[in-house]
Amino acid sequence: MMTNNDIFKKLRVALMLRDDQIVEILELVDFRISKSELGAFFRDEKHENYMECGDQVLRNFLNGLVIHLRGTKENPKNPTDVLAKHKAQIPVKEGTSERVEFKAKPKDEERSRGDESPSKSKPAAKKPFKKQFSKGAPKVQVVEKVKFNFGKNKKS
Repeated sequence: MMTNNDIFKKLRVALMLRDDQIVEILELVDFRISKSELGAFFRDEKHENYMECGDQVLRNFLNGLVIHLRGTKENPKNPTDVLAKHKAQIPVKEGTSERVEFKAKPKDEERSRGDESPSKSKPAAKKPFKKQFSKGAPKVQVVEKVKFNFGKNKKS
């Protein structure tokens, strides 16, 4: 069963919210909480400073979140714009370019087609090219060779 703390953590991650933003969201519904009190909700259950998130805190956060994302009746907002602004505020780590979407290529594209059976007319896939090492440097033996008896006592 999911606790209020689990729900709070998942919302925080999904909506890319920092602690100070959560404090601001709770202030929209006149609910005051400090960052350290908030941090206690996100700790591990075994931690000495862990605090259980009550229904009142979660309810106020959800009500504040509605106002934060949708705005008020007098001043409506577009939730996708608000979320895009959150994403833009996340600092980009140095040395990392735009995240590339990874898609694994099937090992054999002929077999990966589920709608048709593999045909025999096409040539078999080539085996990967093995790199040739220069024969200038002899292979250095790192570990000495050991003969195993497999538990049998042999008298030589």
